[in-house]
Amino acid sequence: MKVHVRRNDKVIVVSGKDKGKIGEVISVQPKVGKVLVKDVNIVTKHQKPSRQNMQGGMVQMEAPIYSSKVMLYCDKCKKATRISKKILEDGSKVRVCKKCGETL
Repeated sequence: MKVHVRRNDKVIVVSGKDKGKIGEVISVQPKVGKVLVKDVNIVTKHQKPSRQNMQGGMVQMEAPIYSSKVMLYCDKCKKATRISKKILEDGSKVRVCKKCGETL
């Protein structure tokens, strides 16, 4: 399954309980079509005491969400956008904002 975002991209959530939140992609899981976004889809996990976490207890952490629920966020337009690809003079491909033409 192909995912349209990469790690360290700035994305905005377009549906679900966290709709409208902006965050950075921490990791991408293309096999299941999910992404992990910083400060989005926070869940509470109960952990037993271990060597690393002596106390144990409830830990809040991000959970993956489907990549179809996020869109790339353009800092120049301040909106969610689709991307197009552009080939530069030196032959390299770059991703470009469809709305304003800014390189992402």
